[in-house]
Amino acid sequence: MPENTLIHDQTAGIERLLEIIRQLRDPQSGCPWDIEQDFASIAPYTIEEAYEVADAIERQQWQELKGELGDLLFQSVFHAQMAHEAGHFTFQDVVTTMSDKMVSRHPHVFADESRDKSAAQQTRDWEEIKATERAGKDQKGTLDGVALGLPALLRAYKLQKRAARVGFDWPSAQGVLDKIAEESAELVEARDELTQDAVEEEFGDLMFVMANLGRHLGVEPEAALRRANAKFTRRFEGIETRLAALGKSPSDSNLDEMEALWTAVKAAERSPQDTE
Repeated sequence: MPENTLIHDQTAGIERLLEIIRQLRDPQSGCPWDIEQDFASIAPYTIEEAYEVADAIERQQWQELKGELGDLLFQSVFHAQMAHEAGHFTFQDVVTTMSDKMVSRHPHVFADESRDKSAAQQTRDWEEIKATERAGKDQKGTLDGVALGLPALLRAYKLQKRAARVGFDWPSAQGVLDKIAEESAELVEARDELTQDAVEEEFGDLMFVMANLGRHLGVEPEAALRRANAKFTRRFEGIETRLAALGKSPSDSNLDEMEALWTAVKAAERSPQDTE
């Protein structure tokens, strides 16, 4: 099929997208911006697109999700095209690798292993299979393979989860709570007596332990913080709405007034029937 025909064929599926990326990267006739990109320059966009997928899901915007998943797929194809140009691998290699991985990690579906097991047992089996895969990659350390590029809070959670597998963990959440109190005191001391660098270090320690508390409580800290961000955004927008009804903006207000409005917004959330 001629290249231009393929590009304009809306029924051509993934082959159409692969050809579009190939032509965008063509050194002679492609897009200058796309040609200039490399793995490092594209990686931040890949991370951003993954978060936009999560955002659409959280807001239950399913038509937006369709577009965001397409954007994320574009990132995968873009990376695969650059890898193909460098002689590393092709997009088909990516597909084959993922397919093989899924078959290998689901012997209870694609092999003769019994499906009669709990979700918890399947999770344990999954982790054992991944540990075997890491050993095959010469990842000997317990923490090997926890990606450096993860958001720091999520990486802290995963590092602690890995350490817990080999017994390096508090036996209960109470131990974590005690550690939080200790780290909080150290942060106050650093604020009052030490350098800004020391303050940052102690603040990081406190954040790290907070992530561990989330794990002990069965809370994924990144998701919990996203939820808190959304709540703060919703309530602050409520303040702005109430101020606008008074012909004001936050810059025209003061802390006492905004605190009172914040309390009113919270009360309205608890009592949806309240139309004040």
